[in-house]
Amino acid sequence: MSTKYKIRDNQKLYFLTFAVVAWVDVFTRKAYKDVLIESLRYCQQQKKLDLYAYCIMPNHVHLIAGVSEGGNLSHVLRDLKKFTSVSIIKAIAENQQESRRDWMLWIFRRHGARNSNNTHYQFWQQDNHPIELNSNLLLAQKLEYIHQNPVRAGICYTAEDYIYSSAGQYAGGEAMLTVKLLE
Repeated sequence: MSTKYKIRDNQKLYFLTFAVVAWVDVFTRKAYKDVLIESLRYCQQQKKLDLYAYCIMPNHVHLIAGVSEGGNLSHVLRDLKKFTSVSIIKAIAENQQESRRDWMLWIFRRHGARNSNNTHYQFWQQDNHPIELNSNLLLAQKLEYIHQNPVRAGICYTAEDYIYSSAGQYAGGEAMLTVKLLE
C-alpha cells in the first residue's frame, strides 16, 4: 500500500474516498444507501466520528471526517467498512426483488476469493485514499468536489437536492445525517 495515502494524525481532518469492488453500482438502491447512512450515524454517536461532509454515489462514498479526542479514524473506517460489507451483502442476498442479486454476489465472491483477508466476500476496495486537509483552500476544494459530485454525474440538478449528501445542510436545509459545518 502506498505510504502517500495514510492517516497519520487523528487530530486532522481527511478527505476520504472508498469504493465498491469493481465499481459495482450498489448504491442505486435506497435500502443499501440507508444501511450506510445508519452505520455512519452509529459511528458518529458511538465511535467518535466527526463528520463534516459526505456524499454517497452509486459506487463510492466521499467523506470529510475526523475523530474526537481519543478516537482513531483508521479504526473507525475499518469497523465501518467491515460492518457495512456484511450488512449490505446480507441485504442483497435476502432481497428477492433485487434483479442484479446473483451478478453482484458473484462479483463480491470473486473478489473475496482473491483476497486472503476475506472469508467469502469482498465488498469495499481495500484503500480509503485519505488526503489530509492541511489548508483552507484544499478543504474548500474537497467540500465543493463532494457536493458537486452528484450534479456532475447527472443524478440531480443542484447539489442540495441530493438527499444522500450533506449539501442540503450546508445550504441551510436538512440532510440525512447531521454534520459539523465547516466555516
